[in-house]
Formats: sequence, C-alpha cells, structure tokens
Amino acid sequence: MSGAGDTRLGVDVGGTFTDLVALVGGEIRTAKVPSTPRDQSEGVLAAVGAGDVDGVAAFAHGMTVATNALLERRGAKTALVTTAGFRDVLEIGRQNRPHLYDLARDRPPALIARGLRLCVRERMGPDGEIEPLDDDSVQEVVQRLREADVESVAVCLLFAFAHPEHERAVGAAIREALPGVHVSLSSDVLPEFREYERFATTAADAYLAPKLGAYLESLAGKVGAADLPEPRVMQSSGGVVDLHTAADLASGCVLSGPAGGVVGAAYVGAASGHRDLLTFDMGGTSTDVAPIVDGEAQTTTDALVAGVPIRHPMVDVHTVSAGGGSIARADAGGALRVGPESAGADPGPACYDRGGSEPTVTDANLFIGLLADGAALGGGDVVLRRELAEEALRSVGERLGLDPLQTALGIVRVADAEMVRALRVVSVERGLDPREFALAAFGGAGGMHACSLADELGMLTILVPRAGGVLSALGLAISDLRRDFVSPLIGDLRELPDDALREAFAALEDGACDALHDPQLTRRADLRYRRQAFELTVEADDLDALAARFHQAHERRYGYAMPEEPVEVVAVRLVAIQPVDKPSLSEPRGESDPVCGRRRVHVGGEWQEVDVLARGRMGEGSTVSGPAIVEFAEATCLVAPGWRGAVDAAGTLVLERD
Repeated sequence: MSGAGDTRLGVDVGGTFTDLVALVGGEIRTAKVPSTPRDQSEGVLAAVGAGDVDGVAAFAHGMTVATNALLERRGAKTALVTTAGFRDVLEIGRQNRPHLYDLARDRPPALIARGLRLCVRERMGPDGEIEPLDDDSVQEVVQRLREADVESVAVCLLFAFAHPEHERAVGAAIREALPGVHVSLSSDVLPEFREYERFATTAADAYLAPKLGAYLESLAGKVGAADLPEPRVMQSSGGVVDLHTAADLASGCVLSGPAGGVVGAAYVGAASGHRDLLTFDMGGTSTDVAPIVDGEAQTTTDALVAGVPIRHPMVDVHTVSAGGGSIARADAGGALRVGPESAGADPGPACYDRGGSEPTVTDANLFIGLLADGAALGGGDVVLRRELAEEALRSVGERLGLDPLQTALGIVRVADAEMVRALRVVSVERGLDPREFALAAFGGAGGMHACSLADELGMLTILVPRAGGVLSALGLAISDLRRDFVSPLIGDLRELPDDALREAFAALEDGACDALHDPQLTRRADLRYRRQAFELTVEADDLDALAARFHQAHERRYGYAMPEEPVEVVAVRLVAIQPVDKPSLSEPRGESDPVCGRRRVHVGGEWQEVDVLARGRMGEGSTVSGPAIVEFAEATCLVAPGWRGAVDAAGTLVLERD
C-alpha cells in the first residue's frame, strides 16, 4: 500500500475497461481492469484494488450509467406534466430530419410515451400569469400518476423559465402525494426559452435520475465500506460536482466519461507547450474527438445524445462507433461495415478468448502485428490470441471474397475513415483548420491509428501522453469543481437598460458563491442576430465589447459577419470553478536501450520487421523513428514510416512528420 495521505484518485468506466489513475505526491500510478457492465461499481472497486493505494484524500469518478440508459432506453418509467394543449411538444420536436434523404428513417421515439404525457389547466405568458393554475386538474394528474405507478415525473409548463410559480406548485403537489417519486422541474433543470429543448432536457433528467441516483448511492456505500472518501462525479461540462448534486441533475452527466479525457488532454498538452489540440480518444466501444483552443476545452449547449437534445453546457465531444471492440460485418450489399455494434467487455473481441466470435478492430490490429500475440491486457485478465482473430477475420472475409489480411486492412481503413470524418466535424465544421492543431492521441487504441489520421488531415504533430491509455482517469483526478448557471434575458443589446446585464450576472454570482467556496467566475452570454434561430456563446467579461466579440465569433464559425445588424442577447451564463491542486508532470532521462524486441508488422503496404520499444525504458530525450512500435503500460503506439518522435520533459511522446 502507498501510505500517502494526499492521494487523489480518478476512476473512469469505459465500455471495455475501467481505468484508474492515482496521484501520489508527484507520482502517477495507473491500473486497468475489465469493466463490469451489469454493475459498474464492481469494476470501480476492482480498479481501486488493482491500484494498491491508500490514504486517499479525493476520489473523482466518470461513468457511462446515464449514457447507456439513454442509448439503450432503459431509464425510469417517467411521466410528463405540461400545460393543456402541449403534451406532444416532445414528439413534434423540430422540422429538421437527422437523415435528410432517407424517407424511411425516423427519429428515435420520445422518452415518455404519449399515454404518460398529462396536462394541467394553467397558462403563463411572457409577462406573467394569463390563466390561474386549476387545482382540480392538478389533483386529477396526481391521481393518474399514482395509478400509472411511475418512478419519475418531468414538469414542464409554458414560460416556466421566466415565471416558475405554477410549475413549482405542481411539483410540490406531486412530491406531497407521491413521496417516493422523483420530480424534475424545467425551471430548475433548464431555465431557458424554447419549449422543445427545455421539455426534452427535463424529460431526460427525470428519465435518468432514478437509475443514476441508485447507482451513485450503491457506489457511495461500497467506497465508504472500503474506507474511501465519497466520490465526486464528472459532469458533461468538464468539471466535477459532489455526488448529491450529480444525482439531482442527472442530465448533466450524460458525457461524464468523455469529458474526463478532454480535461486530461488539455492538461498534458499544455505541459508539452501545445494549447491548440484535437483530442482523439479511441477506446474499446467508441471514439470521442473534441477541440481544445488556447488550452481550454470547448463547450456547447447544442448536444444531441442518443437522439435527445441536452441543452446543458457540455464539452464539445463528437462520438462515433469506431472503437477497438467495434464489430466488422458484411452488409446486404456486400460491403464491409464496422460498428456501431460493439463486442464490449463481455464477451469482447474474438482474440480475447471469452466467447466472442465476430471480428473487431482489435482483432484486425492484432492480425497485422500492431498488437503482440500473447499480450496481456487489463492486469492479465485478458490474453490476446492471434489464431482466434484470424479465424474471425476469415469468417467475414469469405463472404466478401477477401483473405484474412485483406479483411484486416479493410477493417482498419473503414474505421480510420469514420474517425477522420469525426475529426472534421469538430474542426473544419467549427471553423478550425486541423493543420494548425496537434493531435492528442489516447485511449487504449488511439496511438495505433494516430499517424494515419494525422496524414489524412495534414496534421504535423501528434502527442501520445505517458498515461495515454488511462488519460480519462487522469483528467478526472485533476478536475476542478465546477457549477454552471444560466438565466434567461432576452432583448436587443442596444435597448436593454444599462444595468440589466450587470444585475443578471450579479444574481448568478450570488448563487455560485453559495454553491462553491471562493469560486473563480467566468461570465458568458448567448447572442444572435435579430431573427436568427440559433445563438453563439461568447465571453462577457467586458460587457461593452459583447457585440464585437459576437461578430468575431460568427465570422470564425460561419465565415461571415453582419456588423450592421442588431445583436440580441438570449441568456446569460456563469461558470463557477473551484480549482484543485494539480501535479507538475516530469520525466527522468532514459537510462537504458528502450528496444525490447522486433515484430513482424504490416505497415507501409508490406510486412516488415520493426523495432518494438518499451515506453517504460524510455525517458526524456529518448527518440524513435518510424516504422516502429512503442508499447505503453496500457496502450500501443504505431510510429508510421515518415514519422519520428522524442519523449519531452512532461513525459509525452511527441511525434512529427519527417
């Protein structure tokens, strides 16, 4: 055991593995164990045990409980209570279609069935009450909720974001009559205008809260029994909150895991002198990509998760179903497809020898030599077997007229193409030139595909962190406490009273100081041109410069600005952060020959014998030239032909084009 009294833990649950990082003084310790999908908390405790640490002062956790519940539609039995005449807002949604030319493709069904969408008689308008709340209709709704035996209720009334009195009265009546039922009020969850997004986010919050709350309660009991502190939970915004706040705002945790990776990438990138990054996190089930500009993770309020709009601030992550466990298949037209189905942790890829028989990206990488036959993963719980990978590849290849090598190379190319598209979404489609960014590659499989993706995008620098295989867990361990606040404020910037913005921010700041001790505060505002249907969020530290900043942001995002047009404010936001101490990253000099062997690898269009370097033997100043393989403790990196690299003072392997 470590014996340290200031150890900080970060534990991230992925689809295939659960990762741990322990910060013990200036030392980083890591562990990786298979995930336990039936009860993620078991994997968390197993990772803590594998890390062999004690004296834990802080414990941060990222998980996929909320994400999986949305993806699999396995949340609570939920009802919606809304203003009479508006029960179908959730189903009507917006006019945009996710697949414009596919007339047979439809949106995912609403989280709440129509029979559980109930109405009360009342009406609020922009200026306040139009029709009083009818008590009889409230009692009728309560009775129907009791008869339906619901677990959770979302209350979303018109104009509740500005006038929440009726909504709070309905919520109080439900809580009094049905004390075991969770109630989410839209005026608490998302006090913003636009009915559909507010209804959808609140419905998601109610749908997820019972399951997430039960998981967090179970986890708290287990970690308490293990003499660990109560875990803090990563939010989608890239900061952690206490367990009870996370349970009360479940919709804010749907990107809990990916957010940790972005925070970790920003931290190690800055330590290596790179503040503009595209993050590339390739795990077992999916790949997550995100932009980091000037050292700060970019956030958005326009996220769509499993077909559901979630309007909370989220790290601007784009996810594709191209992970190491993504299953390859031949479709009806005879084309090779990869994903979205994943072998996950159970049974896992065919080469895991745990019952899986379908080929995955991991099987392809093993067959072409990027992974070593007989390599042990997850602390030795999984041993890779190349002959099983070849058997699975042959079964699909025969349906395509391909041999196992051609099948493996095809799987890698298809997965790479999907990941390149994802990187273009968060760069080119955001007005960012990927050639001006470094690619931060992490996750267990990120380093194996990084050179190929960088070549395709014209990127010249790749960062592979020392803890790249567990970087999401590192991001959790160093994450600041964070709370986000929002308040509606709609009007022309030129016509608003002089003190309107200042008073709105002051009210948010009072709430922030109540929630966190001496927080660092960042003001932001949602702005748009008059009659636009979308907004951009800009920094609002200088209120007199708001319009100019909006014009600049619009030019960067859409390629043009209209400085002669009036600018409207839609909402004011406040980010409150309570920083935590972060260790400085360092790397000793390399003291021995890092080459630990040679391996036959299919690279550069042919089979070649290449050097295999052990990252544990490398240190500051150690160099590598492609083609070569660098084996990290929890990940593998391919240094492709035409690339060379060196380990820097922060322990990051920095690859550059020759």
